[in-house]
Amino acid sequence: MAVNFPLIKPVQLYAVPGIELGWAEAHIRKPNRKDLLVIHLAECSRVAGIFTKNRFCAAPVTVCQEHLSASAGIRALVVNTGNANAGTGESGILATRQTCAALADLLSIEPNQVLPFSTGVIMEPLPVDRLISGLPQAIGNLKSTNWFEAAQSIMTTDTLPKAASHQITINDHCVTLTGISKGAGMIHPNMATMLGFVCTDARVTQPVLNTLVKDVADLSFNAITIDGDTSTNDSFIVVATGQTDLPEITRTDSPEYFILRNAILSLSQRLAQLIVRDAEGATKFITITVEGGGNVSECRQIAYAIGHSPLVKTAFFASDPNLGRILAAIGYAEVPDLDVSQIDLYLDDVFVARAGGRHPEYREEDGQRVMQQSEIIVRVVLGRGDAHATVWTCDLSYDYVKINADYRS
Repeated sequence: MAVNFPLIKPVQLYAVPGIELGWAEAHIRKPNRKDLLVIHLAECSRVAGIFTKNRFCAAPVTVCQEHLSASAGIRALVVNTGNANAGTGESGILATRQTCAALADLLSIEPNQVLPFSTGVIMEPLPVDRLISGLPQAIGNLKSTNWFEAAQSIMTTDTLPKAASHQITINDHCVTLTGISKGAGMIHPNMATMLGFVCTDARVTQPVLNTLVKDVADLSFNAITIDGDTSTNDSFIVVATGQTDLPEITRTDSPEYFILRNAILSLSQRLAQLIVRDAEGATKFITITVEGGGNVSECRQIAYAIGHSPLVKTAFFASDPNLGRILAAIGYAEVPDLDVSQIDLYLDDVFVARAGGRHPEYREEDGQRVMQQSEIIVRVVLGRGDAHATVWTCDLSYDYVKINADYRS
């Protein structure tokens, strides 16, 4: 059961001028489910992306990076679920290239103008014939309003489709942003078993878009963790179709850039948090904020140590205020010269630890009251600077084990 997952209505998702989406049931792994997505981009769209740092990256990640670096002008994205096409060697690369060539032929574009994506089971051959056979159906379904269906078509162990949409005004011009994401397990920064696609009709130069996607990812999709496993297929893509009348954004220090960047960041954080809310077996949504650090890196290091700890996560599942586990995680985060005598710890409004030890007024029943909530904030104050960082995570339940034990059945 997803944790306080908001109701997403298809009519709430704005069409982005220059974007069409089509889906198909290609039977990649299971019958009678949407498992193939094609996103068609207007000519002159600009695209930027970042990808997993897992050295065993999937074939589509390798080909995506090649096609983006070719600067050929990306015109289409193709996504399959049910099969990750990872750990498949040269045959996986060949299957990915065949997919790009087949879609390019149907859309009258070049193969290197297609970005491929896959998600699902690792180390199984991609049924490329089924995928290619499904492409005409997906193209036949192309519509600008298919965002909700697109979100459904990229799900794996997700229980709910994840999508969000905004419209903002920049210098009296309306700019539209809509995005989808998927992910529920094998989630850890750099990045997670997740796919994220955000599209806008803004006009942005390629260097500016390259900067924007990295800035946004660091504060959204790279700030979530479910189980500490870094996937082989993670991809976050931002598309700017340039269909608005707003003049092109050419500088990262302009007011227009900051307005657009903040809007895309807000949308991406929402999509990232939906992944955590729908995490495999999750019953709690947990925000970990570390402040008073010497730099952002050490704040993130401590936040991740807390968020990754199985002992911390199982304590949250049990609503057990065994908060010494949090202090232990802070201590083994390997932050140089960390003075634990300066550290304060809060659990929502409850002051748990002061100056590195149990607060004299802390009561177990207050900690338990907070631990029983479905949404919890852990706040760590390091007392060594002005830097801060936030990470979102969840608890670890029996169902997480069951879901992953049965994943391939």
